[in-house]
Amino acid sequence: MTEALQELGTHIELKRSDCVIGWDIAHDELTVNVTLNGLVDFIDFLRNDRTCKFSTLVDITGIDHPERDARFDVVYHFLSMYQNQRIRVKVAVREDEMVPSIIPVHPSANWFEREVFDMFGILFTGHPDLRRILTDYGFRGYPLRKDFPTTGYTEVRYDEEQKRVVYEPVKLVQEYRQFDFMSPWEGAEYILPGDDKAEASK
Repeated sequence: MTEALQELGTHIELKRSDCVIGWDIAHDELTVNVTLNGLVDFIDFLRNDRTCKFSTLVDITGIDHPERDARFDVVYHFLSMYQNQRIRVKVAVREDEMVPSIIPVHPSANWFEREVFDMFGILFTGHPDLRRILTDYGFRGYPLRKDFPTTGYTEVRYDEEQKRVVYEPVKLVQEYRQFDFMSPWEGAEYILPGDDKAEASK
C-alpha cells in the first residue's frame, strides 16, 4: 500500500509541480499540500487524471492553528473507487484570505464548505449560498476556533410569556464550573449487589 502511495505522490508532484508544495505518507495515507491559488485546478486534475481518478469528495474540514500566520488548514478528503485509493489535500489559509470554492468541480462541496464557514469563519469565494448550516442565524462566533469559549457567548431558551425564543448572555452559576474529577462510584453511600464480594476478596 505504501509503495503505491509513494508512486502516486511522485506522479502528482511531477505532473503538478506548479501548485504542489510537498507531500508525505503517514499511517498509510497520502497528504498533499498545495497552494491556495492552484487549489481548484489541482482538484480538477485529481478528478480527471487517469492515474488518480479521485472522483468522490468525502469530506472538507478545517484545522485552527492560532499561533501561525496562515492560521487555518482547509483539508479535503477524496476517494478513487477506480484505483481504490484515498488522498488528503491541505491548503494553508490566513485569517484574511478567502478560499476558492470547489463547487464547479465537485457540486457536493456545497454543504461541506458551508459547514467549514459556520465552524471556522473561513470564507469561500464563488459559493452560491454561503450561510450558516449548523448554528442559528444569529449565532456569534465560530465554535471550532481555538479561542472560542467553551460555554459560548449566549444561551437560548423559549420564553413562555413572550412566546418566542430569547437570547441571553451565558450565566453559569459557579457550582457548575467546579469539577472534582471523582468517579461517579467514588463516595457513593450505597452498596451495589456484588460489591460485598469484591471487598471480601481484598
